[in-house]
Amino acid sequence: MSVDPITAIHPGSGRRERPRAHLDSDAPALDLSGRWRFQFSAEPSLAPVDAHDPGLDDTGWDAIDVPSHWVLQRPGEWGSPSYTNVVYPFPVEPPNVPDANPTGDYRLAFDVAEGWLADGARAVLRFGGVESVAIVHLNGVEVGVVRGSRLPQELDVTPELVTGANLLHVRVHQWSAMSYIEDQDQWWLPGIFREVTLLARPAGGLDDVWLSADYDPATGAGTLRPELRGGYPVRLACAELGLDLTLDESCPELLVGAVEPWSADRPRLYDVTLANAVETVQLRVGFRRVEIVGDAWLVNGRRLRLRGVNRHEFHQETGRVFNAEQTWQDLLTMKRHHLNAIRTSHYPPHPDLLAMTDELGFWVIEECDLETHGFELLGWTGNPSDDPAWRACYLDRAERMVERDKNHPSIVSWSLGNESGTGSNLAAMAAWIRRRDPGRPIHYEGDHAGAYTDLNSRMYPPIEELDDLAAGLGDNRSGVLGTAARLLDRPMILCEYLHAMGNGAGGIADYERTFDAHPMIHGGFVWEWRDHGLLSRTPDGRAFHAYGGDFGEELHDGSFVCDGMTLSDGTATPMLAEFAAVVNPIKLAIDRGIVSLTNLRHAGSTSDLVIGWRLEADGVAVAEGTLAIVAAVGETVTVSLPQEALARVAPATGASVEHWLTVEARLAQDTVWASAGHVVSSAQVGVDAVRPATMPARATLRPRFGDGDGDGDGDGDGKIILGEARFDAVTGTLSSLGPVPLGGPWLELWRAPTENDRLRTFGSYELADPAATRGLGLDGPSSAERWRHAGLDRLHPRVVSVGIERDALVVRHRVAAAGQACAVEVEFAWRWSVDRLVLAVDAQPTTGWRTTWPRIGVHLTLPTEYRDAAWFGTGPNENYPDSRAAARVGRFRAAIDDLAVTYAVPQETGHRADLRTLSVTGPDLPGLTIRTDASGRQRPGFTLARHSAVELTAAAHPHELPAPTATHLYLDAHQHGLGSRSCGPDVRPEHALYPRAAAWTVSFGLAEAP
Repeated sequence: MSVDPITAIHPGSGRRERPRAHLDSDAPALDLSGRWRFQFSAEPSLAPVDAHDPGLDDTGWDAIDVPSHWVLQRPGEWGSPSYTNVVYPFPVEPPNVPDANPTGDYRLAFDVAEGWLADGARAVLRFGGVESVAIVHLNGVEVGVVRGSRLPQELDVTPELVTGANLLHVRVHQWSAMSYIEDQDQWWLPGIFREVTLLARPAGGLDDVWLSADYDPATGAGTLRPELRGGYPVRLACAELGLDLTLDESCPELLVGAVEPWSADRPRLYDVTLANAVETVQLRVGFRRVEIVGDAWLVNGRRLRLRGVNRHEFHQETGRVFNAEQTWQDLLTMKRHHLNAIRTSHYPPHPDLLAMTDELGFWVIEECDLETHGFELLGWTGNPSDDPAWRACYLDRAERMVERDKNHPSIVSWSLGNESGTGSNLAAMAAWIRRRDPGRPIHYEGDHAGAYTDLNSRMYPPIEELDDLAAGLGDNRSGVLGTAARLLDRPMILCEYLHAMGNGAGGIADYERTFDAHPMIHGGFVWEWRDHGLLSRTPDGRAFHAYGGDFGEELHDGSFVCDGMTLSDGTATPMLAEFAAVVNPIKLAIDRGIVSLTNLRHAGSTSDLVIGWRLEADGVAVAEGTLAIVAAVGETVTVSLPQEALARVAPATGASVEHWLTVEARLAQDTVWASAGHVVSSAQVGVDAVRPATMPARATLRPRFGDGDGDGDGDGDGKIILGEARFDAVTGTLSSLGPVPLGGPWLELWRAPTENDRLRTFGSYELADPAATRGLGLDGPSSAERWRHAGLDRLHPRVVSVGIERDALVVRHRVAAAGQACAVEVEFAWRWSVDRLVLAVDAQPTTGWRTTWPRIGVHLTLPTEYRDAAWFGTGPNENYPDSRAAARVGRFRAAIDDLAVTYAVPQETGHRADLRTLSVTGPDLPGLTIRTDASGRQRPGFTLARHSAVELTAAAHPHELPAPTATHLYLDAHQHGLGSRSCGPDVRPEHALYPRAAAWTVSFGLAEAP
């Protein structure tokens, strides 16, 4: 009885090579990447039966790039991408898959030169990655079936390979039994997406090498433990270590004396050569010791602090095809933002990534190619993780991962996989890995009982749950009482936290304080690095990033695939800067003229940094200097600032100014990842105890109704005149300031929902206080749903009165939604003082409000011709109540189009709190300046955008936004926090905007420098 290769529960077939390390060898190899012949079939029954026949005339076939995903080569014609997070996009009937199983036939004709295979050499065909099953023929002979999409598979094809012309045929089916254990949170993208290589393995060559390099932190000595598979004798040489010796089969442990250890902060590598009579292998070796001692996860004797990120392999145009240049640039960006750890979610990466993490320095948790998340929706019934029929597949994947990547010092833990429930097959994987490599701990988040792993791992725990776990309390979300107490003797990490979806996540600093309070918690990994939007085009050619549902999927999880700290094109989001500011291991603080520097690096003093200070008066530097301060690892050093750093400098006019002191640590010299002068850390403090007032003291003109002087503002025009400003006499809205047409202000409580506003994966803190529920909140509607139910997206102002009261135009509105009784009563009091229009806003909510507000502010419209903004306030990036660590007070400039972030889903973006002055300029228009008052506890913030909150709310993609008809200015007294509720905790109460009274004052002027 023949076995169906599609539904077989089997690691693979044919003359499969024993798993081994990925090595830099001088043995001959042919890269078979390039243009292959390709035939797409909608299902296996339609695929050509003779596709493997070398005599087949395939000149009429299409061409395809290898590596690639066929659905991205010709989307629609060759199937389409599909995104699901949890649910399987086919009936759950393991190991069966749908009859409609897209199939791709690949053919490549290639030549092998005479003598390419030396006497006794073997020909080995290596597949780096194929989704999801591949049936391989060489010269018409089936040589094997390749399974395990994101792991290498090698087949011995020596008998089939011939000198001269050869024909390789690979049939790939999108769905197979293996799809049930490859349900990772990503696009389903079939095809040969990693390199295909033909290797000439010399007889007696170095088939496998493992140089385990240990470092003794007590003595500083290094030890090499060679494990070789191949022909002896083998010469091992390392010039830097003074090694040049010959190894025989005994392969003794080598004591190499004093070495510089490898760490993520100081990634010291030694070049080692191993050679025998027929092959030479180059290795880059890093000496380090990984161990767990009680609740401490140590490397080189120091406790780890993971400032990590989850990383999928993704490119906006080519999907999971590895892009070396993009990857290198991504890693440089990570280093510049203090990310020191990567979890390879949720599969082993391309091997070149690990060479880069070795060189640049990252702690890596390498994860196996395993996820069965869709079974959770079935109560884990039928889950392969506890089915003995699947054990060989699980063990094979663990073995191929460990053997391929065992030489990399950056790997400090092996992870069994992700979201696959629990069961005996996972335990068997852990047992095999522990026997093979006892020097690295084993991670798997789903082992909440700690039965077979070494690290206590959690996803998206709220702060209260972390406090409880660190105290040995709670049921640890496992349902097993007492587990939390039993796991106190092991390290904890957060393998996923801070869901970086859209504008967010907020609350980074709350987690960092919790990590500081509980040393057993070794940090965590943000979800995730990059949005996975696929670059697409509308029928009229406009580019956009597509997400789930944009390809007509029957089931999909929408924009949940866009949840990175960088956008799909690699643009950094403001969250990346916020994360860097919070987790920075170089901590600077200023207190009463004393600067303290704390060095929380894992290795290395701060001698590579220059510490400088700068005093600014109203955002302009008036004094600066440097400080002599160097801290060793774990040390805090303090110095006094010079007197000139604390002096208040008044301008010649004698007007009061605002003074800010900034201290920065910059790189003294160029590094691989940043240039000299790059700011590594900074701190800022206001020198003045009281903020200066900025509003004019008194009114200088009284409002009047239009006098019919022929300028178009007569009584019949229904205008009220106040200085250079014109108002509608009926509604009280501003219509112009001098020659500049303006609109508003209107009270605004709505913001275009962020993804964290819109989704509700976790409980609500509006419905149940986190302290009372230990961070769980209460299941309930999302914030956006509650806001819509309260009518905040459809507020209507009712004019209560418009009149002249003494020296002011006073406009009173009552703002409420249809069907709702609660309202906000708002008063706009306008005055003219010298050459500026002054607005005082007072907003008072009525009783009855039962939900938070997104914002409380005013909305004005400006001409579209305005192009640029310059401001004195917080920046440079957007900031919100629970995301402000990266904000600094200063003077900033940007094009208006650059003030907003182009998230995959249009949403609230661009708010910058604590505005002092704002200048908006454009061609053929007077500059418009806005000043805020400092008399209140908090200055209003501003948002300046091409689209209104209503327009942003209505669009599912940026290209769906209408052509701008105005420039929209929002001046907000308060904004609601961001939180992480799209896949994490809600906005904490201290950062939430509950209905409250608000009063703020701003003034407007023309043609004035900011």
